[in-house]
Amino acid sequence: MATANDLVYNTTTVQAPKNRKWFIVPTEYLDKKRCAIKVVEVLFSCVAFVVEEIVSNCSACGPLYFFEFVSCTAFLFTLLLLILLATPLHQRVGINSWPTLDFSYTIGMAVLFFLASIVFAADNGGTSMEKTAVIFGFMATVMFFIDFGLFIKEKGIPCKKRTSQPTETTAGALPEREKLNGTD
Repeated sequence: MATANDLVYNTTTVQAPKNRKWFIVPTEYLDKKRCAIKVVEVLFSCVAFVVEEIVSNCSACGPLYFFEFVSCTAFLFTLLLLILLATPLHQRVGINSWPTLDFSYTIGMAVLFFLASIVFAADNGGTSMEKTAVIFGFMATVMFFIDFGLFIKEKGIPCKKRTSQPTETTAGALPEREKLNGTD
């Protein structure tokens, strides 16, 4: 049985409707096109990483390890970013600048994947698995650059949008010299 306090509280308090959707695309940070591109980035990065892991021996292991690091990082962090931006979880994380984070991550990963793919293509054993990994590395690179270009086209560069607002100061205002307790 409801008491008078419960009735008053329930009638005057507006409760926000609970959104039970977990996948909410488009959002303010991720539209459907860029979501699809990020899914393809995750897939290409994953395939590049898995195929590279199948390589059993290497003649020069440095480029292989660099490619492994970049492809694994791209796969895991792009998947994390996709999950955060396509679900309500981005509202629970204490990040205020999702566009800047997404922009910086996308261009950074595009450049790293491009470098790793070039280095691995230039110095590998020539096996079919290594060539396949390089192909998927370049395909992932292209997707990251497409994502970056689409981001700039639709939203611009987020770092440039912040302009410093002039603070309100009165002309000739000097700081107060009187001490609070009145003693010198």
